Amino acid sequence: MGKRKSRTKPVPKKTMPKLDTVFTCPFCCHGSSVECRIDMKNLIGEAICYNCRERFCTIATPLTEPIDIYSEWLDECEHVNNLRDARKNVKELFSYKFR
Repeated sequence: MGKRKSRTKPVPKKTMPKLDTVFTCPFCCHGSSVECRIDMKNLIGEAICYNCRERFCTIATPLTEPIDIYSEWLDECEHVNNLRDARKNVKELFSYKFR
């Protein structure tokens, strides 16, 4: 007697984890208050905090996700803070008086 052919089971599709669209505000630190929206018609990505009314807009591409907009906002906040610290250090350097 011959052996029965075994059927190969179909490979299960891996589901991609869904990325968040709601984040913590970098200004008021309120959890789940920042919502990111993408307007593909005008190619604008926008992050809005509903608690403190802070807002950030950036250029969006077809590959842009809400996490990209939020990350860009955080990077821009960090960049501005670093510039402010650098200006403060320069002012302190030039305000130093020699005796």
